[in-house]
Formats: sequence, structure tokens, C-alpha cells
Amino acid sequence: MFYINCPYCDEYRDEEEFAPKGQAHIARPAEPESCSDEEWGAYLFFRDNPRGVHHELWVHALGCRKFFNITRNSASYEIFETYRMGEQPQVTAQSLADKAKQSGAQAADGGWQTVGSRPENETLNKSSDTSDATSKEGTA
Repeated sequence: MFYINCPYCDEYRDEEEFAPKGQAHIARPAEPESCSDEEWGAYLFFRDNPRGVHHELWVHALGCRKFFNITRNSASYEIFETYRMGEQPQVTAQSLADKAKQSGAQAADGGWQTVGSRPENETLNKSSDTSDATSKEGTA
């Protein structure tokens, strides 16, 4: 379980009080009647689902019942910020990548550190088949 800060109530509450409602910042077509079926279907049904930093729409269902946005890492569940409807996010995938570059860390897409990370020992580098065989030999 994690705690979410409602930007309207200004309180950290259990995630059970909130409900996710999908991707944030989706612009409705200005003239929906002039959209093709494919364009209208794409607007209604297709959403981004990235691994990493993502902007989501949530509602404080058991509290103030207002909608707001969350910037969250979909891989680690880390919440970077919450902000009211109509506001723009302060944290983006690009801003986090720029911050990582300034600190000297090298990150892959999605924020995973890949350069300079090493396993605790060499057996973690071996394939699962050989590591299973060595572990069985060690127990016999």
C-alpha cells in the first residue's frame, strides 16, 4: 500500500481512498463530429502505457471526490508529484533524465541504471540452468 497526497485536501491518505482513471492530459477533439471512426476510436480507447514515468488521472473517491493528476513511475510505483486539474506537471521523463545526467548517473529508458551496476557475485551472471546445477552440487 502507498499513500497519496490529494492536492485539494492537502493530506496524505491511503491509496484505498483513491481510484485511478487512466492517462492524464488527453485532449478531446475540438470537432468530434468531423472525426473519422478511426480517429474517434483512437481517442476513446487507445492510451499510452509506458514503463517508467507516466502522468495519470485519479479521483479522491472517498474524500473530496475531486479529480487530480499524479506523476508516477509505473515500474516502481514511486509517486513524484500530485497536482490539480488544469495544472502542468513539474516532473517529466525528460526532466528526470536531465537530472540523472547532471548527477553523473547513466540511465536507460524507464530510469533503470545500467552502467556501473554489478551483481553481488559472479554466480548471478550465469544462466539459470548452470546456477541450478551448481546449487544442486553444493547441497549433495
